[in-house]
This record gives sequence, C-alpha cells and structure tokens, in this order.
Amino acid sequence: MSPALGLLVFLGTLLYAYAEALVKLLLPAKRKTVRGELVLVTGAARGLGRATAREFARRQSRLVLWDIEAHGLKETAAECEGLGATVHTFVVDCSKREEIYSTAEKVKKDIGDVSILVNNAGVITAADLLSTQDHQIEKMFEINILAHIWTTRAFLPTMMKNNHGHIVTVASAAGQFVTSFMVAYCSSKFAAVGFHKALTEELSSLGKDGIKTTCLCPVFMNTGFVKNPSTRLGKILEVDEVVKALMEGILSNQKMVFVPPQLSFALLFEIRSVQSHKEVVLTTVITLKITPC
Repeated sequence: MSPALGLLVFLGTLLYAYAEALVKLLLPAKRKTVRGELVLVTGAARGLGRATAREFARRQSRLVLWDIEAHGLKETAAECEGLGATVHTFVVDCSKREEIYSTAEKVKKDIGDVSILVNNAGVITAADLLSTQDHQIEKMFEINILAHIWTTRAFLPTMMKNNHGHIVTVASAAGQFVTSFMVAYCSSKFAAVGFHKALTEELSSLGKDGIKTTCLCPVFMNTGFVKNPSTRLGKILEVDEVVKALMEGILSNQKMVFVPPQLSFALLFEIRSVQSHKEVVLTTVITLKITPC
C-alpha cells in the first residue's frame, strides 16, 4: 500500500469513527433491564470480575460468583450484598471441566437457571514461546477458552429452551491483534473471540434471537495480574473504565465491545512497509508489554 493510499484509508476510518460516535450520541441504543436476572460471573474474586459483579448488584440482579480464590470471592460477595444483592459463591477451579460441570449442576438445582453468563476468568503468562512452560500453555487454554465452552454447554440448554439469555465473553485486544512474547496467550484469546463469533452465528441460525452475545476486547488494563504494569505508549486502562464499557455493551446487546472504541477501526487500517529488508507490519494498535485477561 502506498503512503498516499494509506493516508486516505486512515482518514476514512477516522471519519467513520467520528460519524459512528455521533450517531451513538444522538441515537443511543435502547437499554434492557437486568433486574431479577440470575447472573453468573467467573473470576469474580478481583479485578474486572469483581467490578462486573458490583455493576450487576447495583442493577438488582441476583448473583452467582465463581473463583478459585476463596478470600477474594468472599470480599466481592460482601461488597455486592452491601449493594442489596442476593449473592451465592462457589470456589471453582475453571481449569477443571468436571468441576465446572458439577458446580453448574449445584447452581441449577439449588439456585435456579442462569440467564446471564459472564465468562471472565482468565490467566496470562508473558514470555517467548520456547520459554513458556507446557503447563502454562495448557492452563491458559483451559481457562481462557475451554472454560468458556464448558460453562456455556452447562447453561445454554435452558437459555435455548426459554429463548432468553446472554453469554458474555471477556477476551482481549490480543484476540484481534498479535504481540511478541505472548504467542500462547494471543492464541487462547483469538480462540475466545472465535468462539463468540461462531456461537453468535449458530444461535442466529437456530432462530434463538432471544439469546444475546457480547464479546469484550480491551487493549490493556490494570487487572492486578502484573505488578506495576506499564506500556511504551498510551495509558493503562483502569478497571472501572473497562467495566463501564462492558455494561453498556451488555445492556444495549452489543456483539463486540472494544476499549478504547477506536480499536474497532484499527481492524480496518493496516500499513505494510519494508524496513531494513524486513517486512514490518504497523497497525494503529499500540505494541504492549502487558495485555489484559
């Protein structure tokens, strides 16, 4: 692509971004209520999971919270109960399929039918591929994508029977763009985005228009996975900023939520150039040292 054509593409996507933002400002999407819905959040002990649970509590949803960390889970539950929510907690290792299935049966038997599923649990290892240990790669895939599939298989049948529900996939910008030293992590997040897209298409093909899907792709945020996170460029997103965008996406039934929103247009804009006899791919996405779960 020539520099002139690249500039035209960039200006076009920029104008499109402003136009879309203006339309959303003038014609805001209708928001649904989640009052009384039974919401299950995985990875709820801290970070985005805890913040998401709080937001649903404020909207008078009933909560089922899963995490492997009992202490943090208890703290999240206390915060949500302080907001008036009914909360049920389960210590669950989302890397174990049978543990997911058995706990899901307990939820269905003792509490009720989950109508909103937020697959938020995630893990990250930042290292080059050959330095990443086998067990670390397995753990990332077990939690970052396979757990999404197991929880969905557990709770989707009732949603389909009622033609009512919402499945939320917390992915990452690393599921749209790649970065060095995170081969396994990026691969697991690409799988999560693919799962969301394929599930969305399948539900549409089956005529289940009452079951909504949302996929969150934030660039980078301070989730607590990395101490003193930093980037070479740009700012670290705070959890509150990301959860605000996520809740807006859920309440307005958006299929994809990018944070920052300009990320969606970066998918349309890619410049290829040759430098020092090597092809260099430049995108509008910042190269990161840390990527969120």
